[in-house]
Amino acid sequence: MKKFLAALASSVLFLSAACAQSLPAPTIAAKSWILLDATSGQIIASQDPNARVEPASLTKIMTAYLTFSALREKKLDINQMINVSVHAWKVDASSSKMFIDPATPVKINDLLYGLMVQSGNDAAVALAEAVAGDEATFVTLMNREAARMGLKSTHFGNPHGLPSPENYSTAQDLSVLAARVIADYPEFYKIDSVKSFTYNKITQPNRNRLLWLDPTVDGMKTGHTEAAGFCMIASARRPGGAGERRLISVVLGTSSDQARTQESQKLLNWGFQNFDTVKLYSKGQSIATPEIWKGSKGTVKIGFANDVLVTVPKGVAGKMKPLLERKDPLVAPLAENSRVGSLKMMVDGKALLELPVVALEAIPQATIFGRAWDSMRLWLK
Repeated sequence: MKKFLAALASSVLFLSAACAQSLPAPTIAAKSWILLDATSGQIIASQDPNARVEPASLTKIMTAYLTFSALREKKLDINQMINVSVHAWKVDASSSKMFIDPATPVKINDLLYGLMVQSGNDAAVALAEAVAGDEATFVTLMNREAARMGLKSTHFGNPHGLPSPENYSTAQDLSVLAARVIADYPEFYKIDSVKSFTYNKITQPNRNRLLWLDPTVDGMKTGHTEAAGFCMIASARRPGGAGERRLISVVLGTSSDQARTQESQKLLNWGFQNFDTVKLYSKGQSIATPEIWKGSKGTVKIGFANDVLVTVPKGVAGKMKPLLERKDPLVAPLAENSRVGSLKMMVDGKALLELPVVALEAIPQATIFGRAWDSMRLWLK
């Protein structure tokens, strides 16, 4: 399965390049940015997506992810009260805080809202301590999770994103992290759409201004430091050709709060207006049954191990024609999900994308007599 997904990811990059040639990307006033179609898993467009940046408070997305994981694994309870440490309380007084107090225990649920709505750095430390016992151990967990997700250009130095040489990421990695939160923890992701939160009699608004401007936007996080500039990850759901589509924009290093809001909105609108996401094949759908040699069966069903959805410029979907290329001859034993070829989607004689085709069933070897007979047939072929 991992090999299949890796191959599919490489095909998505190929498709993105083709799309970029056919439709110019918008001009976005940011140091780096990326637009991801979370429905297909495809990068639609980007600028310097692998440039190393300071993620600022976008770091809190990983802090939230690990907290969600601890809640699902029942290591924590959403209504659990925890004591606030002096270390969490004393986090940079000039930075964003939800204003927790060592004298007052606080609920995990409140800390999550303080983290994602109010962007409280004190909430980030308190959650880190609740999950891992202390901040340093939590940071180790953050980097372990980043490695598991394949975020090769990301490293965390703290749970909140205050400036640190050990805290860095890229637009590409942050888009993957954002997509994982939405896909893995939808029941908690809804916190990101809350417009304001009150704790300790202090009401603070969500800094994601798109929540007021665009009803299709339901998250996710803003960030700002002097070095990082004004940053935003935004996500929106709108109707599409294959049903509802979700796009995720990552805009890093803009000049102001207003600029990150405007550029994020521009990028999301451009993606929805100019591209469609279509479902080409269903998981387990057989696209051919070619002959297989030396096997217990004479043919094998081939297709895809997962639903295949692709994002293409509007008007292109109806022009795509499939071209199947197989690794013949196919010889048993053949394991389920082993790659047996590729399917190219052609438009005007050019390959728009290439998808890995796998065996949908395992085919064990035939008896010694069957293998001998097929060996002779192959020799004569």
